[in-house]
Amino acid sequence: MSDPHSVTSARIDFALRTFGAGPRPVPAELEYDTRDPYAVAVVLHAGPSAVRWLFGRDLLADGLLARCGDGDVRIGPGSDPALVVVELNSPDGAAVLEAPAKEIAAFLDRTYDVTPAGSESDWFDFDTELEKLSYQD
Repeated sequence: MSDPHSVTSARIDFALRTFGAGPRPVPAELEYDTRDPYAVAVVLHAGPSAVRWLFGRDLLADGLLARCGDGDVRIGPGSDPALVVVELNSPDGAAVLEAPAKEIAAFLDRTYDVTPAGSESDWFDFDTELEKLSYQD
């Protein structure tokens, strides 16, 4: 039996905004996995390690049009309309990144080809997710 799930990914160069200097390039991958149909992951390759952030696919899509998000992830159009600004905050620090809006939109279009908006629950296995929450050693 074949696995109906799929992963959609894209390599995108983000730029880390720094104080007193120009933005620094940060290679990244965007990933969408139908096993977690409401989420998008961004894997940032900064130095010898990678940092993975997971946030809502709708948040990324809405952020192309208007500033949105609460808490640790905020996304919105940049002052240059060709860019999207992604703000990440954690107890360990914060980062402000820019990415090309067209590349983000193209990635999102591919995810919606796989899982149209509103059909995420068709892919979501509630029993498996509940099992993960109730798992005990």
